[in-house]
Amino acid sequence: MKTTLRTDITVKDICDGFVYNELEGKGLYGLSGTLTIQPEYQRNYIYADGKKDVAVIDSVLRNYPLGLIYFNKLKDGRLEVLDGQQRITSLGRYVTGKFAIKDANGMPQYFGALATDLQERILNTKLLIYECEGEESEIKEWFRTINIAGIPLNAQELRNAVYSGPFVTLCKAEFSNSQNANVQKWSAYIAGAVNRQDYLERALEWVSGGKVESYMSNHRFDNNINEVKAYFNSVIDWASGVFPEVENEMRGLEWGRLYEKYHHQAYNPKEIWKKVKELYADSYVKNRKGIFEYVLGGCVDTKLLEIRLFDDATKKSVYAKQTNEAKEKGVSNCPYCAIGNDNNRTKIWVLKDMDADHVTAWSKGGTTDISNCQMLCKSHNRAKGNK
Repeated sequence: MKTTLRTDITVKDICDGFVYNELEGKGLYGLSGTLTIQPEYQRNYIYADGKKDVAVIDSVLRNYPLGLIYFNKLKDGRLEVLDGQQRITSLGRYVTGKFAIKDANGMPQYFGALATDLQERILNTKLLIYECEGEESEIKEWFRTINIAGIPLNAQELRNAVYSGPFVTLCKAEFSNSQNANVQKWSAYIAGAVNRQDYLERALEWVSGGKVESYMSNHRFDNNINEVKAYFNSVIDWASGVFPEVENEMRGLEWGRLYEKYHHQAYNPKEIWKKVKELYADSYVKNRKGIFEYVLGGCVDTKLLEIRLFDDATKKSVYAKQTNEAKEKGVSNCPYCAIGNDNNRTKIWVLKDMDADHVTAWSKGGTTDISNCQMLCKSHNRAKGNK
C-alpha cells in the first residue's frame, strides 16, 4: 500500500461542499464533492452528543493537534475517509451551523456568530492527512488496524467494513437509522444503540441463526434485504403477539432463539401475561429475565427463575433437627436414604454433603422458608430435580 502525507488541506477545504444527512446521521461529502466522508465501511457518526463534537472544535480553537487523518485514494482520483470521519463530520457540522459551542461565559456560539478571527482560525487550520492507495483487501486490513485505538469499532461495525456493498448499505438504512419510525417498537425487545449497529446485528443474528459473517459474505452484493426484514419482523410480531404488554426485562432477550424454539406453539396471550404478572409479584423469583422463557416452556424449568434459596441459618437449623431425630431412630439424616435398602440407609451425612430442598416444590406453591425446608444428600437432591 502506498501512502502520501498531505499538509496542504485546511478545514475550509474539507468543508467546501460539505453535505450532512441529518436523517441518516452521516457526513456525506466534502472537499468540493471529491471526498466521501462516510463510505459504507465506516461506522455511523457518533460524536453528536454535545461533548465529543464540541471537543473537536475546542481543540482547533486552542491550536491542539487533531491527530492524523487517513484518506483512501480511489482509482478515479476521488477520495474517501479511511480514518477521521468523526472529526471531519464534527468540523463540517459546526461550520455549517448544525450545533453550537459555549464561550467563556457559558453562552452558546454558533459558527456564524463567532468573532471573525476565531472563524478564520478554524477555517485556516491545516490537517495532517495521509492519502493511502492500495487494493481493497489492503485498505480494509489497514482500516481494522487504525481503528484499534480511540473508540474501537465493535464487532458489527467491523463486519460492515469487511462486507461493505449494496447489502450493507440497505441494511444500515433500515436498521441503523435512528429516525426509522419502528425503532421505538423495536427498542422494547432489543438492547443497545441504533447508531452502534446493535439493531442491525440482532437482525442479522436472527436471520442467520448466529452465522452473521457467513450470511453477510453470501449476500454482500444483494440489492435487497427482503429476507432480513421479513424474518426480523416475524420475530418482533411474534413476541409482541404472545406478550401483549412489555416489561423492561424483555429488552435484550434472545428473541431469535425463542422464536425458533417456541413460535410453532399456540398461546393464549391473556393467560400468558397473567402468569407473567404473577411471577413478577413473587418475591422468590430472582431472575425476572427468565420469566418469559419459563412461561413459554410451560412453567417447567425453574432454573430459569433462579428461585431464592434457603439461607445458611435455615440450613443449619434444619440439619441439626433432622440429624438429632435420625440418630434417635437409627436411620439416615437424609429422608430419602432412610427409606432405601442400601448401605446409606443409616448413614449420617455431614452438612457439607447435603443440600437444602423444598418439601413442597416452589412450582407447586411451596415457600422458601424453614417450614418447607428439608436437607437431602446431594445425590437425592439432584435426582429430585424440580424445586
